[in-house]
Amino acid sequence: MTTATGNAPENAARNTAPNGPSSLTTAAARNLATTTKTPPQMQEISSRWLLRVLPWVQVSGGTFRVNRRLTHTLGNGRVEFVSTGTEIRVIPAELGELPALAGYDDTAVLERLASAFTQHDFRPGDVLTRAGDPADQVVLVAHGKVSRRGPGRYDGETEHGVLAGGDFEGDRLLTEDDPGGWPYSLVALTGGTVLTADAQTLREVVDGAPGLAAHLDAARATAAAPRNAAGEAVIELASGHVGEPVLPGTFVDYELSPREYELSVAQTVLRVHSRVADLYNEPMNQVEEQLRLTIEALRERQEHELVNNREFGLLHNADVRQRIHTRTGPPTPDDLDELLATVWKEPSVVLAHPRAIAAFGRECSRRGLYPDTVSLGGHAVPAWRGVPVLPCNKIPVTAEGTSSVLALRTGERQGVVGLHRTGIPDEYEPGLSVRYMGVNDQAVISYLVSAYYSTAVLVPDALGILEDVEIGH
Repeated sequence: MTTATGNAPENAARNTAPNGPSSLTTAAARNLATTTKTPPQMQEISSRWLLRVLPWVQVSGGTFRVNRRLTHTLGNGRVEFVSTGTEIRVIPAELGELPALAGYDDTAVLERLASAFTQHDFRPGDVLTRAGDPADQVVLVAHGKVSRRGPGRYDGETEHGVLAGGDFEGDRLLTEDDPGGWPYSLVALTGGTVLTADAQTLREVVDGAPGLAAHLDAARATAAAPRNAAGEAVIELASGHVGEPVLPGTFVDYELSPREYELSVAQTVLRVHSRVADLYNEPMNQVEEQLRLTIEALRERQEHELVNNREFGLLHNADVRQRIHTRTGPPTPDDLDELLATVWKEPSVVLAHPRAIAAFGRECSRRGLYPDTVSLGGHAVPAWRGVPVLPCNKIPVTAEGTSSVLALRTGERQGVVGLHRTGIPDEYEPGLSVRYMGVNDQAVISYLVSAYYSTAVLVPDALGILEDVEIGH
């Protein structure tokens, strides 16, 4: 008892020693515990709304042909310029984008026409042409934004759209002896530059070039042929008649060289060492996880190509007449209304970069407007006029802080469709195959992962683009 009593203070001191643990530490205990793990995460994965909303058409032969009615659209593009310091000149060959000069390729004459244009800078609020004044010049917008404003019915002004870099006005004086007056005023919204050529100077060039005069005569005859609003030959019909009049005869002509879309491919070779596949396959299958992340990356690339590819991407395949500009800079409710009007028949979705959607939200808040939401695929998404506004981070944002907003009508009936081929060998997902390539001398297993896809705009007014949208604060 004496011994035990004498040792008690010593034992107590040892149990509460400040320099050592009194129990098993968590760091040591973790060596005996089972760790709960997540599957590998990947920040690149996005919502990929474009792939989800497009209807996918089976392309059995690898090529998709879009047959359309024959359409006469002469030079409906945009003019490009070259600048040297502060001097801006139109590229002579680019004058072929004017309807009357489409297809004309006499380089010497085009250079004389280009030299007829003189440069004029403008400031916000400047009136470049006034409605009713004689339309005696061709105006090419080098850069900046110009509003087309015409007289309204009740003493006010009506806006008829915005011109920006590459757009032109007044070119009808090349084919009309008396073009009359300007139908609307051109009022500068921003600072910028235009190139103008007056009728007298252009007439002197035409008189000195017999080939150009003949070309303009042919363009004048083509323009005079009856066309509908889309540029297609009118189908002659008769209605509301009485008696027995002679009914008109007609036929529907088709394009002789219709557009064809070939399936594009995104591919990679996935490599996994057999030792990893054999020894480290639990609790998660290493090959399956490697394959899952590889497919996610391929699908991200697929959506990027559907937006940005120069051959078939939506940003590069919209008709020029379907491209509009913002009235000021940020995307306003008025601009979204104009964009929906480009696909007015049955707009399906609007696609925009998340920062562009945020800029639109700020403009709505500025006006005291609060866009509705709609349910799409089980998600509540913002909408404008009932049309879902979906984020797409594949739409580029320029260094100047501008982007584009796309409006689509989807579907096989005059819409935008995705193209793919299903039933391919070693198909893992629709339009995507995973093909075993064997094991090399280093015991590395290889798999060829391929995705085949494209997209097609069946008619021009199925796709509209709001360009040069400013998304900064």
